Amino acid sequence: MASVGATPGRTPQGPGPGGASASFPSPAPVPDPREAEEEEEEEPAEIHLCVLWSSGYLGIAYYDTSDSTIYFMPDAPDHESLKLLQRVLDEIDPRSVVTSAKQDENMTRFLGKLASQEHREPKRPEIIFLPSVDFGLEISKQRLLSGNYSFIPDSMTATEKILFLSSIIPFDCLLTVRALGGLLKFMGRRRIGVELEDYNVSIPILGFKKFVLTHLVSIDQDTYSVLQIFKSEPHPSVYKVASGLKEGLSLFGILNRCRCKWGEKLLRLWFTRPTQDLGELNSRLDVIQFFLLPQNLDMAQMLHRLLCHIKNVPLILKRMKLTHTKVSDWQVLYKTVYSALGLRDACRSLPQSIQLFRDIAQEFSDDLHHIASLIGKVVDFEGSLAENRFTVLPNIDPEIDEKKRRLTGLPSFLTEVARKELENLDPRIPSCSVIYIPLIGFLLCIPRLPSMVETNDFEIEGLDFMFLSEEKLHYRSARTKELDALLGDLHCDIRDQETLLMYQLQCQVLARAAVLTRVLDLASRLDVLLALASAARDYGYSRPRYSPRLLGVRIQNGRHPLMELCARTFVPNSTECGGYKGRVKVITGPNSSGKSIYLKQVGLITFMALVGSFVPAEEAEIGAVDAIFTRIHSCESISLGLSTFMIDLNQVAKAVNNATERSLVLIDEFGKGTNTVDGLALLAAVIRHWLALGPMCPHIFVATNFLSLIQLQLLPQGPLVQYLTMETCEDGNDLVFFYQVCEGVANASHASHTAAQAGLPEKLVTRGKEVSDLICSGKPIKPVKELLKEKRMENCQTLVDKFLKLDLEDPSLDLDIFMSQEVLPAATTIL
Repeated sequence: MASVGATPGRTPQGPGPGGASASFPSPAPVPDPREAEEEEEEEPAEIHLCVLWSSGYLGIAYYDTSDSTIYFMPDAPDHESLKLLQRVLDEIDPRSVVTSAKQDENMTRFLGKLASQEHREPKRPEIIFLPSVDFGLEISKQRLLSGNYSFIPDSMTATEKILFLSSIIPFDCLLTVRALGGLLKFMGRRRIGVELEDYNVSIPILGFKKFVLTHLVSIDQDTYSVLQIFKSEPHPSVYKVASGLKEGLSLFGILNRCRCKWGEKLLRLWFTRPTQDLGELNSRLDVIQFFLLPQNLDMAQMLHRLLCHIKNVPLILKRMKLTHTKVSDWQVLYKTVYSALGLRDACRSLPQSIQLFRDIAQEFSDDLHHIASLIGKVVDFEGSLAENRFTVLPNIDPEIDEKKRRLTGLPSFLTEVARKELENLDPRIPSCSVIYIPLIGFLLCIPRLPSMVETNDFEIEGLDFMFLSEEKLHYRSARTKELDALLGDLHCDIRDQETLLMYQLQCQVLARAAVLTRVLDLASRLDVLLALASAARDYGYSRPRYSPRLLGVRIQNGRHPLMELCARTFVPNSTECGGYKGRVKVITGPNSSGKSIYLKQVGLITFMALVGSFVPAEEAEIGAVDAIFTRIHSCESISLGLSTFMIDLNQVAKAVNNATERSLVLIDEFGKGTNTVDGLALLAAVIRHWLALGPMCPHIFVATNFLSLIQLQLLPQGPLVQYLTMETCEDGNDLVFFYQVCEGVANASHASHTAAQAGLPEKLVTRGKEVSDLICSGKPIKPVKELLKEKRMENCQTLVDKFLKLDLEDPSLDLDIFMSQEVLPAATTIL
């Protein structure tokens, strides 16, 4: 708004020395782009999955709102129990599951069970049935080919579009095509992501990506929990409680040194998808090993700094598709693209024998430079932040420059107009100003005089009254009308033309969305491997070797990656689990001697090797491992409606029913939740079941305090069984733990020593040890004489105290009643 004022003395004067001034509405406060990015990261993502099952094959596709991408899995065989589908559901945790209303009995039973899982976290998915006609093959192909995809250039012909999509989507996988068609139908009905937009606004789809679950190592949620691979806990800050959970002390927590959000997301994905693909694992290790070389430390730090600027590109592209782009989005995209160019230049100087460096050097194409150049030459970042809208730099559009020049010179021009208007007004009017209001135009503004009380008093000859605001009257005059005709609505014209330029710039960026998506994929991969290299350097990890012919694992001086950070000293232990001998390892030892830590250490080192990380060991050789099963900790939950022992049985049953000769099974203290004899019998039966498999026996680590398992010879003798113990030494009444695994069998659990360490009274510990010795020797258990004597003395003292309190002169006292009620019962107890 431009204005000029005149004083009552009819002399024009402004707010400062020299006379007049012009003022425009101040823009709204501009949020810090970093704050905006933090807010964006907290936006909840939803996944909507579509699945079809036919003739033993699955077709799966899902849409992820976090990156506006459709993921599909080519037709894959699955068992009638639909284990593969269950794994997909466990991994992606969809908000809704869409399928055909026409299904066979297996799928109907599976979906019914899924819908009844009330304990499912965070909540069970919504099951949606669509008519089977919506999954027709031809109509699904038509939906796919006629879709409006921002990653396909508008210049492509219909034939070129079909060829382009055929290179991405496997149209020969009929179930997958039908699942994709059904997913598009569901998204169109629900208006996923554009619920509040006009119906002509299409759902943003930024790409199609394939995902596969072949060569993956099977690990259930209980194993992730007990091995502390992930551990979520409430955020300690009261300001962030509503934003969800934070990562606690876990393997993911200590290895996650990623600098960008998508790197962290990829690391979590790798953790949920450990793989047996040796080519993929070795390619990851090659990058980590390269950055661990001392001469490459500076390069790693420089790449890490560049990765800090790789931001949420899919969200920006989604906003561009919906024309909701913010000012901060252009800044973020500009930094991201220039950082990507920096990564490309850096990787071109690195050895091209490493696949990741070669991919970044080649696939970060000149399209990135084109995008960065366009944004840098067009967008006026300083002006955009000041006005909180998209503005362009000078010399982009001569028409916009001319209008901005007029708008810039408007204040001084309006000052002169106001001065002339004041000369023609009533002398009682002390001052006036000419203001400009967007969408309304130019107005003459004068202060309200005391004589102007009624509406009729506002009428001034030659002026058209418009409105009253803040004790100022606004009019149209001949000069203001002339200004409207001459200058027009400058402000809105400039905004409209700059918005048109922004739209054209968005189209240029969206046409090159594919390279931006590829930047995110490769940059996040580089970020993860740099994070793993940093952790390996700080914690002293070494590179594992993979041997597909080895069934099992061999670890030399392995360490527990979490425990070694918490303990003052940590004793490494080796593991030899390969070949035919010693497939079942029975580990005994005193309480608190380190049996559970040893089991978890074996599991964690194996897991780290299967995600392509260096491991906490001097050497590690990992064989063909297809699954890791555990029964270490009971994950109790009231909502499950199961007892602790039933949960333990479920975990063991899962291992018994699914473990193969290439599986790793870790069992700790199974059988302790029920009667000792029954628990011991169950443990022996489970181990004997596996031993009966012979060469097909999984690799079993069993830690137990059931020494009777060995003393009563409940297990058959043979090369498959190996007995290990935790080395200790008795020093008088003290027990010294060496935390070293060695061959042998423990002769006692030394529970009394652990009880004393826990703070139980010495008398209880001593008595407990006596009772244990009597049971072991088969002798009867008798009460302790000293305890009986102390009890008798207490009873006698109580009786004496009561007698001394009697008032013998009290006429109401009846000694016979006192003797019968107090003395005789007490005497009986004492005797």
